[in-house]
Amino acid sequence: MTPNKACPVVSRFTEGGLQLLAFEHPLAGLQLVKGSIEPGETVVQAALRELAEESGITVAVPGRSLGLWTSGFQGQVWSFVECIPAAPLAESWIHHAEDDGGHAFRFFWHPLHSPASPAQWHPLFRNALRFLQQALATV
Repeated sequence: MTPNKACPVVSRFTEGGLQLLAFEHPLAGLQLVKGSIEPGETVVQAALRELAEESGITVAVPGRSLGLWTSGFQGQVWSFVECIPAAPLAESWIHHAEDDGGHAFRFFWHPLHSPASPAQWHPLFRNALRFLQQALATV
């Protein structure tokens, strides 16, 4: 299985448990950072590039691979890559991404084991969260 999408996973530990970085897309609901792996890029390079483009986090180092997931959507195979920012991140922020003509993405922390609301989360990303819940169950 060859991945064609990279999903950088940024997490933090709090008293309430592990949280994942997520964002609100103004047109498509709550999501995780994810994007295409460009020709000539490694999965890690794509994950770090997508993290910078979509969140504004420009200094991070790759951690471990969290696995591959066949999304069932348009032949997408996602590679989840742990990414560790060089500095602590805020509780929330807005980043103006250039994707699809430019959007303001509102970033926040989602508790790993909290349900992803069908009314708020894009269906594809609800399934991706379930994959990550299993992948990170031993953390």
